Amino acid sequence: MAEFSVILVEDSMSLGALYSEFLCSEGGDVKLVQLGEEALKEINRQPPDLLVLDIKLPDMSGMDILAQVQQTHPDITVIMITAHGSIDIAVDAMRAGAFDFLVKPFDGKRLSITVRNALKQRRLLKLVGDYEKSLPKANYQGFIGESLAMQTVYKTIDCVADSKASVFIVGESGTGKEVCAEAIHKAGKRAEKPFIALNCASIPKDLIESQIFGHTKGAFTGAVNQRDGAATQADGGTLFLDEICEMELELQSKLLRFIQTGVFRRVGGTKDEKVDVRFISATNKDPWQQVQQGEFREDLYYRLHVIPVELPPLKERGKDVLLIAKKLLRQYATEESKPFKGFSKQVQTALCQYPWPGNVRQLQNVIRQIVVLNDAPEVEFEMLPQQVKTQLSQTAKPVSNASETVQVSTQLAHANPVEPFADQAQLEVGSEYQNTPEQAMPNQQVSSITNEQIEALWKTEKRTIEHAIAMCDGNIPKAAALLDISPSTIYRKKQSWDEMEAAES
Repeated sequence: MAEFSVILVEDSMSLGALYSEFLCSEGGDVKLVQLGEEALKEINRQPPDLLVLDIKLPDMSGMDILAQVQQTHPDITVIMITAHGSIDIAVDAMRAGAFDFLVKPFDGKRLSITVRNALKQRRLLKLVGDYEKSLPKANYQGFIGESLAMQTVYKTIDCVADSKASVFIVGESGTGKEVCAEAIHKAGKRAEKPFIALNCASIPKDLIESQIFGHTKGAFTGAVNQRDGAATQADGGTLFLDEICEMELELQSKLLRFIQTGVFRRVGGTKDEKVDVRFISATNKDPWQQVQQGEFREDLYYRLHVIPVELPPLKERGKDVLLIAKKLLRQYATEESKPFKGFSKQVQTALCQYPWPGNVRQLQNVIRQIVVLNDAPEVEFEMLPQQVKTQLSQTAKPVSNASETVQVSTQLAHANPVEPFADQAQLEVGSEYQNTPEQAMPNQQVSSITNEQIEALWKTEKRTIEHAIAMCDGNIPKAAALLDISPSTIYRKKQSWDEMEAAES
């Protein structure tokens, strides 16, 4: 079985046969063509792993083919060949994206080395690409955050984007339900079509039907012209119905028919109209509870609640609070021409401890207020709104300038009571641990500790991290998220452990 596919573009039949033999001996599945147009057709029909391309062809220049391939199939590795080699041509080819440049005549060994190097590069690029895909995303389609909860949301968006299935977004006010809906739209096949958002709670109940379906001239007092509704405007795209549980039951039945058939009738109209719309709904309530209370139709619930997406509140997103706050501070400081560059350690701790009942929207307002009312290079604790400071003063955990702490899951703490990430952050120490040597180890005399009981710090660290990876079924990025460190830190530490173990042996 061939190990890789190759399209060889060579107008000389004798050389083409010779090069094909060389490539086949390396495990290649070779397709030999003589013209540039024929090569482009083959590439579009079945893109190869490698393209071995002669620069001078009867119908077009190999450099033109290279330029087209770089635009349409940038993942194809291209090796240029020519009988008229020069440094300038080689430099131009490499700048245009070629992997290597061979001057005729060349033997099988020279070609084999080039092909092997090209395949090694492809494998490395794939490994890097797979690794980067597995890393937590800090920015995604308008969202900011790399917490595990948000990575789950991002993955769900990727999975449902190209589907026509209805999506139901649930989350507290201010968590970004409209941002999520627009992200689904932009990540899918309908991205070039309209995205129409309608807030069912902000429109008077006697006007919402007209807002959704439109109306004809004279349908009601004030309808002086025919008007398209959101259904018509969203044709081919996405219709986002926010706070849908606030919709009147009578209109819910009309909406149900529209969702089932794609057919609707304008207010005051006599003709049915048909559109192609993808539905995304959202609410800050429990939709099933609304069904049980008789506030939301059960049949409509099942039509809309096909793919649920739950947005986590900001207080459950860990250090995402700081990522969002820093982005907002830069944005607002630029808009208001203020010199703010960052937050003091005390403010960073405060932002992480505050529960944010209004979620991201409240955080936006707080940062905006700080920027507008103050003028300094750094946000200090005194600049926080009084409501935030009052709430923080009522919590059991005081705000201080201490280093950020790492919160370790109960399972990991039970398996390894001592968390050794001294190079990442300082551990939070319980009240029973004091700085005096006699109390450094509760319920145990210091004198009873022997050298045999003391383990090297890196071994304890190694055991903790390996335990986390095992809990996550070998998923290093997930384990890193739970441990609150970056995946690159784990890979770096694994390499250092190997060196330490080798030094001990």
